[in-house]
Amino acid sequence: MTRLHGIDLDAPGRQVGALHLTHSDNRHDNGVVPVPVAVLSGAPGPTALLVAGTHGDEYEGQVVLHRLLRETDPGQLTGRLIVLPALNLPAVRAAARVSPLDGGNLNRSYPGNGTGGPTDQLAHALVRELLPHADLVMDLHSGGSTGHYLPSVFVYDGPGPEAWQAKRRLTESMGLPWTMVVPARFEPGSFSTAADDAGVAMISTELGGGGEVNPAFVSDAIHGLRRVLAGAGILPADPDTPPAPPTRWIDLLPDGAVYTPVRGLFEPIARLGQEVEEGDLIARIHPVEELARPSVPVLAHRTGVVAVVRRPPLVDLGDALYRLAAHRPDADTPSSG
Repeated sequence: MTRLHGIDLDAPGRQVGALHLTHSDNRHDNGVVPVPVAVLSGAPGPTALLVAGTHGDEYEGQVVLHRLLRETDPGQLTGRLIVLPALNLPAVRAAARVSPLDGGNLNRSYPGNGTGGPTDQLAHALVRELLPHADLVMDLHSGGSTGHYLPSVFVYDGPGPEAWQAKRRLTESMGLPWTMVVPARFEPGSFSTAADDAGVAMISTELGGGGEVNPAFVSDAIHGLRRVLAGAGILPADPDTPPAPPTRWIDLLPDGAVYTPVRGLFEPIARLGQEVEEGDLIARIHPVEELARPSVPVLAHRTGVVAVVRRPPLVDLGDALYRLAAHRPDADTPSSG
């Protein structure tokens, strides 16, 4: 059963439709959850699948895709854009990371299940109905309401040399200040893993976060997205788009999380992008109720670059205060290839 309604992917021009998700609860019965989809088609050419709102509290990417839709004339295109700015619509409406309908984290749900809950249905529809048409994919993320990330491309290593070179070309066209590389199949249920399995080049972003919209990051991402689409031959080069600046490549470390040692109020000392050495004081935790107790220092357990900082400051056991990354010595070759 097709879930894409109101759109003919082969028709030219601008179309707006929806992916229909079925769900039955106290609010939804004999109805659908319509996830908005726009398709812009020009002359024959490649297809870019562009999504944001995988997590509903990540806003910069949603703004970027809304801007792209409203500022792009389909007649300019040599190819096609399939755009979903509010991919996980229930989560977007709730300003939440996961869907309020079933608690599903969309970016852990691929390849999905066509007869499952709404999150599984959405993942299944993306993999079965839209991904097969794509020549490249971008999934625009931010840190969400619980973190600030370095403004970066977020890319899975590998899965082989040819695939890595395709991702590297997209990354360098995007031209964000940082590029975070994670191991191949970093999250088996992610959209990035699904794209790797389908043999489609895909990159993601982390555009700040904190449940806010950073104007500088939005501007950088819009310029980067236009360079990516121009490099793919879908959009003509825009003289107002600056050339891509160099990016700094880092590996997000498997042992890079710094967890709070106690409950309390997190006072960050290390800043995003800062280089820290093992043993450096990077934070203090202040016990909220025990005023006679001294604050607890948090020391870096290894050398690295601060790639992610926790938000909000009130923390409990198990919360990660920071994620540390290491400089990547060679971006030309996938470490897992």
